[in-house]
Amino acid sequence: MSDSRLVDEARKGFAAIAIDDSLKHAALAHLEDWLATDKFAGLLAPSDYVPLVEWMVRDKKFDFLLDGFYQVIPFGTGGRRGPVGIGPNRINPYTIASSVQGHVEYLRRKLGASAKLKVVVAYDVREFQDLRGAYPKDVPNPLIGLTSKDLAQIAASVYCAAGVAVYMLPDEPADFISTPELSFLIRRYGAQGGLNVSASHNHPDDNGGKFYNDQGGQEIPPDDEQMVDIVETITDVTSMPYSDARSRGLIHHITAADRQAYIDLNLALRMKSEPGPAKIVFSNLHGTGINTVGRCLQEMGFELGTQYFEVPEQRDYRGDFANVMFRCPNPEVPQSLDLAIKRAGEVGADLVLATDPDADRLGGVSKNGDRFEFLNGNECAVVITRYRLEKLREAGKLPARPLVIKTQVTTELIARITEAYGGIVIGDLLVGFKYIGNILKQIEQTGRFGNVEASLSDFILGTEESHGLLVTPEIRDKDAAGASVVLAEMASDLAAEGRTLYDYLIDTYKQYGYHRNFLRSTIMQGASGSAAIQKIQRLLRENPPETVGGRRVLSVTDYWDEDQFGPFVSNTDRFGRNLITYHVEGGIKATIRPSGTEPKNKIYIEKASDPVGAGASDAVFQAARDMVDQEVQEFSNSFLKTMLALVDIDLPAYALEISDLVSINSKRHFAEEFTPGLERLAAGSGSNEELNAWIDSQLKSYGPDARLLIGPAFDSYLGQARSQGSVSEAALARAERVFRQS
Repeated sequence: MSDSRLVDEARKGFAAIAIDDSLKHAALAHLEDWLATDKFAGLLAPSDYVPLVEWMVRDKKFDFLLDGFYQVIPFGTGGRRGPVGIGPNRINPYTIASSVQGHVEYLRRKLGASAKLKVVVAYDVREFQDLRGAYPKDVPNPLIGLTSKDLAQIAASVYCAAGVAVYMLPDEPADFISTPELSFLIRRYGAQGGLNVSASHNHPDDNGGKFYNDQGGQEIPPDDEQMVDIVETITDVTSMPYSDARSRGLIHHITAADRQAYIDLNLALRMKSEPGPAKIVFSNLHGTGINTVGRCLQEMGFELGTQYFEVPEQRDYRGDFANVMFRCPNPEVPQSLDLAIKRAGEVGADLVLATDPDADRLGGVSKNGDRFEFLNGNECAVVITRYRLEKLREAGKLPARPLVIKTQVTTELIARITEAYGGIVIGDLLVGFKYIGNILKQIEQTGRFGNVEASLSDFILGTEESHGLLVTPEIRDKDAAGASVVLAEMASDLAAEGRTLYDYLIDTYKQYGYHRNFLRSTIMQGASGSAAIQKIQRLLRENPPETVGGRRVLSVTDYWDEDQFGPFVSNTDRFGRNLITYHVEGGIKATIRPSGTEPKNKIYIEKASDPVGAGASDAVFQAARDMVDQEVQEFSNSFLKTMLALVDIDLPAYALEISDLVSINSKRHFAEEFTPGLERLAAGSGSNEELNAWIDSQLKSYGPDARLLIGPAFDSYLGQARSQGSVSEAALARAERVFRQS
């Protein structure tokens, strides 16, 4: 099919899609450009992606084609992240290379055309295999097998062609650098910036590039907008063969000694020289954390096979994250740690730790009797805050005004604890660890931030609710390794007393009040999903609800209010401040914002109880906790229904119990197509094998381990159907039996 005919057919296909015409025109313009010029030429061999465009047109995949071409994938405040694929709205060699070209131009404008520049380039373990099945297997795809390392080498070839010295790992043996290591090395080398090719904890089909400044952090407004504006003007990329850059000495190796310096920095956080009695299981979830958390724990003295245990199935570097539940290498998701918890039960461990692929996030699970309790990001931050303050005071090393820094959506319990120790909390920051890094920069350079006078020696912890923890100011992004050192030492101290981290957490709740922090999200993919996400935020801002779930909204805090929060300093500032907080009857606080890295709205809900006292019985505490948890769960569902109604989506209560890893479209499919179809087929004469195959085909698009993702919703659906008597018991019993057989 000729290029002109492809464009004509695409134009006809786009006409039937209900979306703004300007987006259709933009998609056609980009499509023409990509057909006229090989965007991967000189970056990737082989590079022919036209057969995939032909397939999209021939098979009438016009929604998919439009989504890939309607915009250039946004360069957010820290870089680009998204699905690997064909088109300007995907991660691929061109969108990474053009980002790097823009980064070079930004550095030149900022530091001068003659400045000698050097950057550090890192990469994680990702390898694109199209696990979502977005593209056909019988059409050649130049992106299959594309790794983060490949994209990092492409980035290096662009930096070197521009005269920028690059520091990165040797090609052999295969190894990887974590995000916090990158932050440390930028400062150690005196580099002007850095890049990590990673999509953090996203699906294995995603990738991206995170750009760093000379402080080892990410730019904040308005500096970030200057880089965004430059990157978005890039249309041509200049590169050189990667092999030439290596042979000409333009790429310098990161040394083992420099990597050891990062480990030593974190080991210096120890209060004791011996590891203590705790047993710890660690999983890197196939990612880079084995080089950071794993090394720190062993160098602390936790001996492999005696006190330190790995998860064999998840230790190897694998970009498909094959042995992680849902293929979701995210320590925020409890199910991602299932194999680690199993291992902990086998070896009698006190603590489980896990990291995401670039090892900046840390997740934890604590022993609790014969069970294991998942600790969310807020709970990890709470116990680290209290423990560090306690131990530093006991050692006579507590600063006069200890400093803790957190984002606005991170639990307020941290403030209660810190203030009890005479400390100060900077706690109203926008979402993003870059704001914490910037405060450390200002304190280092000026000795103050706003009205707060402090030095780096006052710093106790920087944290955000999404399992981001930083315990040393020498790094300017979240760092799982330092936090793991503190948690491991804490676990040993408590084990020596016959207690666990979970016991310590409950004691903290009793003394300072139970805080329930609950995160919900609504994934809405594609161009139409992006429009819906923005529409929800706009309507909630323009016409905030007076009640949610029968509770009165007492006040609304809109971070776009320039009278209260000052004028916008850039469009990126406007984007970062796109938060709305509702204070609701009953002491509930709910904050909603569009995610900056994924196609979703995120809703942060918090409710606190009064302290019951350290001497209160577990039964008294549990009663107070259960009441708060129930209120928050009910409110979260009501809030979701309220916001989804703004885009004409009405989901039954049972569909809201599907994991938030599943998109809203799939939740609608579950309620509108899957359950009616299941009822019909379960009452029919087909075999159980046919019914089982139908279930698999219907759930395929939900993601890996789909039956587990929808399990609670399926149970609720069965309960509703039985209570209403709308479906025969025989059909429901058969549906349940077949559903659970796999």
